[in-house]
Amino acid sequence: MEHSTITPGLAADIIARSESTGWEPWLSHVAGAAGCSNPVRLHGDLHTVNESTGEILSARTTGTMPDSVIYKACGTRRASLCPTCAKTYQHDAFHLVRSGMTGGKGVPDTVTAHPALFVTLTAPAFGPVHTRTLTASGKVRPCRARRDAETCPHGVQLACHTRHGESAGRIGQPLCLDCYDHDAQVVWNVASGELWRRTRINIDRGLSRLAKAHGIDPASVRLRYVKVAEFQRRGAVHFHALIRLDGRMAGSDAILPPPAALDADSIAALVADAAASTSFRTDEHDERSEGWLIRWGAQVDVRQVELGDDELSENHAAGYLAKYATKATEDTGHLSGRLTEATVAVYADPEGDHIARLIAACWRLGSEGGEWIRLRKWAHMLGFGGHFMTKARAWSTTFGALRDARAQWIRCQHELDTDPTETIVLVNYLRYDGTGWHTEADALMASSAAARAREQRQLAREALDELNTMD
Repeated sequence: MEHSTITPGLAADIIARSESTGWEPWLSHVAGAAGCSNPVRLHGDLHTVNESTGEILSARTTGTMPDSVIYKACGTRRASLCPTCAKTYQHDAFHLVRSGMTGGKGVPDTVTAHPALFVTLTAPAFGPVHTRTLTASGKVRPCRARRDAETCPHGVQLACHTRHGESAGRIGQPLCLDCYDHDAQVVWNVASGELWRRTRINIDRGLSRLAKAHGIDPASVRLRYVKVAEFQRRGAVHFHALIRLDGRMAGSDAILPPPAALDADSIAALVADAAASTSFRTDEHDERSEGWLIRWGAQVDVRQVELGDDELSENHAAGYLAKYATKATEDTGHLSGRLTEATVAVYADPEGDHIARLIAACWRLGSEGGEWIRLRKWAHMLGFGGHFMTKARAWSTTFGALRDARAQWIRCQHELDTDPTETIVLVNYLRYDGTGWHTEADALMASSAAARAREQRQLAREALDELNTMD
């Protein structure tokens, strides 16, 4: 910690904390939420109970603890809100995805031989935007180089010869804001979950036809998936999915080897065909009586995942999905909570920039009510209201199982399980006390302690890797 960061007020808070509870006892008390940016404070009673007999083995009250509360990490998945909790979520997501490719955590090791695909499905174009693309040699192409570029009705030449950098603010921005179809984009965002559902149905139907063509019972095979949503810079959602072919036994979720006659190439073909052929039209709207046509964009990428592949291995795919599971609208430059009549005017402007027009479109189109009200509900997400990460039940383990295993490990570290033959449960009667650290000093010291703990874990991992290498 640099001395220049310690203001007189902060120094006074540090001294006050040291004199009241002492730093070491307090840091030990908040260790579970130390790295959290905005922990939840709870007060009440905590009981350790023998589940089989109902006997209360121990009872505690938060009134005897530092600050008379316990601190619980916020648990958000969004890195922009809490980097530490999002990192935990990202690690869990990585193991959840990877175990479905390599085995472990209840998934058999034989899964490594199952055909697997990494699929990217994008939104269609709603108007020309600034882009950054690379040549085969890695050079940046001009954004939209056109010798005979058109001039739109609003007097904007639809061309750009700039070679944009990775962080250029113009990437994803329409060449002409007035020509861009903001209404169609937010409607596509709100309908994208339904488009994915229909695409999955068509993929399953294609698999059934493919199985029959090879003389295989369609009920004996199944495609399982894990998917994340990602916001492009233009504010449209696209999806990345891992799809795995499994054998199936009636009445069981067991992960079995699929028939050898069905390979990755044949599965890739039916996925691409389903993406190209799936579309539907929304219900009518006062501003568009025929509704909007919802379909995937032209950029559909289907690639095979292979163990140890330098270009696309199971680790690459798992890391990619886990990375985007912790993001939302950050890449678009917008970040807000749910909008209301009182707050929407701060962000929505039909004559403003690109994001302001998207939010305004959500609010205006959502005023019709019915199913369209979802556009208002998810205006802060530019219309997208789906889960950012979803998976088939039998892909692998679950977030809940990973959290339970972590909690059990922590209880074992604190020796809460006194008898391995007994089932011990924690019964807590806790009430909300507030959110956040009490003082800036508390936040600073807690985050510093968490950072030191992370460094120690990293050093321990590096030392273990070195020992493994020597062996």
